[in-house]
Amino acid sequence: MKIITNDKFDISVVPTVMKHDPNATANSLAVVGGALYLLCALWTLISRSSFMGVMNTWAHGVELSALPSKPLNFGTLLVGLITFVLAAWLTGYTFAKVYNYFAKR
Repeated sequence: MKIITNDKFDISVVPTVMKHDPNATANSLAVVGGALYLLCALWTLISRSSFMGVMNTWAHGVELSALPSKPLNFGTLLVGLITFVLAAWLTGYTFAKVYNYFAKR
């Protein structure tokens, strides 16, 4: 908050708008997204049936268990992790830029 003084007016408080640093926001979302991806992969390895049960509740009526299942391998997990982290980073960066644009208004 900034305090503004003026000879004609009383002291008033003008709220300042918090801005997001696009790189910090993007890095944060990428790290959190990557951690969630790894936890999700671990959950799949530990208990695929409970994982699929929860995923079915998130799929808006699509029956995911009807889809063919493939075993997980390191290459697939690594590509998934890299692409998910990249998508999360781009989402965080875009969010910060759009937020800052609207915060100026």
